[in-house]
Amino acid sequence: IMAEGAGAGPRLAELLAVGRRLWEEVENGAEPSSGAPAVQDKVRQGLEALQRAAAMVAQLDLFSENEELEEIASADLKYLLLPALLGSMTLKQVDMSRRLEHLESARAHFWRFLKLCRSYGLGKFHLPPAAAGSPGEEDAGSPAPRGPAAAQASLVAMAMSRQAKIERHNQKKELENRLASMRTCVESGQADEDQIREFYILQIQKWINTSLEEIESIDQEMVILRSRATAKQSSAPPHGPARPARTPLKPFILTRNAAQAKVFGAGYPGLPTMTVDDWYEQRGKQGVVSAQTVPQRAPGVTDEEMQKQQQEKKEEEDDEEVLQKARNWDDWKDTHPRGYGNRQNMG
Repeated sequence: IMAEGAGAGPRLAELLAVGRRLWEEVENGAEPSSGAPAVQDKVRQGLEALQRAAAMVAQLDLFSENEELEEIASADLKYLLLPALLGSMTLKQVDMSRRLEHLESARAHFWRFLKLCRSYGLGKFHLPPAAAGSPGEEDAGSPAPRGPAAAQASLVAMAMSRQAKIERHNQKKELENRLASMRTCVESGQADEDQIREFYILQIQKWINTSLEEIESIDQEMVILRSRATAKQSSAPPHGPARPARTPLKPFILTRNAAQAKVFGAGYPGLPTMTVDDWYEQRGKQGVVSAQTVPQRAPGVTDEEMQKQQQEKKEEEDDEEVLQKARNWDDWKDTHPRGYGNRQNMG
């Protein structure tokens, strides 16, 4: 493996160097927005270089979970960082329409890096679950506790998580200080093999802390994005048959008969006129007025005769008390002229 890595070293080392340089330029760039075209061009180029390098590492089979850390050549240790760099660069993409896809891809990169580091014994940490929301390896198969004991366990877990974050933060600061003091010596080529090996291991340990923090942040953001997507789906209107739009009514004048329609039509040419029968017929065709509500008129019957017939029919259907009141009122009008009783001349 060392020979294969050495034979392909310059090409592989060049790809890693380009990808890492572009990552540092994006991470520490002076651009005000990460969505600037120049920044996103660097992100695309860096992702391409890192992906090609990762493919070469997989093809050369440089690392295996069955070997020890001492079996890895010092010059090859830096290639362990490829999955972590890929995850970090993937998060720097700003296409919000594919944000969930990018989060899932970045999380998978970080998780592969952590799993490889734990297999080599690099750092002491709990490996997160392989997918967001799934139980971890340590918790798989064990039933979730309930009741007061569960609440106590939750508080203990929160306290441990907070303590772990504080320890990671302090460790990260210490690692950064040690790396800064060793960087010049290693990059200038003056460091021996032991110093080079320590320098790369320190870098790996620093990225372990970064990967744990990024996975925790990714999981929180994925919960928010998925809840938003669910809310949008539930608030979307059902795809049922749309109700036909009702034709808006135009202004018109109702008339008693065709003769009045002609008169009003001549007097108001800007307004269409129609008779009551025409209006009922039009509304019946539109389905607004049922056929039962349209009064049926016998041929040759005038409006006055029709009204008289309707009044007589109504009076026949009324009770005796109403009929008696109507008869008394008619008798009273026969013996009292209009205006009777207006003694104050207020008529």
